[in-house]
Amino acid sequence: MKYISIDGDDVGRKITSCYLSNDRNGLAELSQSLQVSTKAISIKLQEHGFDVIFCAADGVVASTELDVDLKSIFSEIRDFSPEGVTFSAGAGTNLRESYIALTSAKSNGKNCLHEYSELDDASKENDIVQNN
Repeated sequence: MKYISIDGDDVGRKITSCYLSNDRNGLAELSQSLQVSTKAISIKLQEHGFDVIFCAADGVVASTELDVDLKSIFSEIRDFSPEGVTFSAGAGTNLRESYIALTSAKSNGKNCLHEYSELDDASKENDIVQNN
């Protein structure tokens, strides 16, 4: 089984900025754009044979038993990012591993996919999809 956990980068900061600047419209627009984006990501994952487990706020979690090209799928997913928002993703053989890989991706540059099985590789840079 393969799991993928996807989460928006710095979305909490964008929400905080709307609160602090009293930007009601900005907050509503951000919420709407994230709903559209996560729904589109969920549909794309389902098209690739994933079962969506979680889809809310700025995150999506899904699993599949199929042999899929996660890097290619992540590249497709990035096309659904709202203006000013990027996504990071982690993949593993269970929820815990996918979350650890997601945390690694968010801690090491964001806007990328990390795979749990490759976290300890010395040549990790070749195994990570990043937006350069």
